[in-house]
Amino acid sequence: MHSISGIWHNHVLFAAVIGWFLAQALKIPVYYLVEGKWDWKRFYGSGGMPSSHTAMVVAASIMVGALNGFDSALFAVAAVFSSVVMYDATGVRRETGRQAVIINRILQDALINGRHISNVELKELVGHKPIEVAAGAVLGFVIAAVYLVVLH
Repeated sequence: MHSISGIWHNHVLFAAVIGWFLAQALKIPVYYLVEGKWDWKRFYGSGGMPSSHTAMVVAASIMVGALNGFDSALFAVAAVFSSVVMYDATGVRRETGRQAVIINRILQDALINGRHISNVELKELVGHKPIEVAAGAVLGFVIAAVYLVVLH
């Protein structure tokens, strides 16, 4: 039986969390460079550059491979999981964001029975462009590599 305190020694988990945290933090200056304004809410928002979900799963996968072998079944499961997350980020979630843009335009233009439709906008930034997922993957890989160097 393992103790819950073992979580403090889980290098895979720490690398994944560091990957997520740094990707979220990087969204703030990247948003500033693109939009010319600071948006501190980008730290806890989804979507944008780089993909924190991708950075997290790639960092975890690389750590699993480094610690258990890149030929292990555990690494294969981690790699497949990472692929699903990245596919979802560029597919389903990206399309949801595109739909939200169109629906928000409709809401801004349309009237129902002489009343304005609610002006609460749908969240448009929920998915990623392929380049954003690629950047998250690179960040996750770098985080795992640096973590492994520091670990040894």
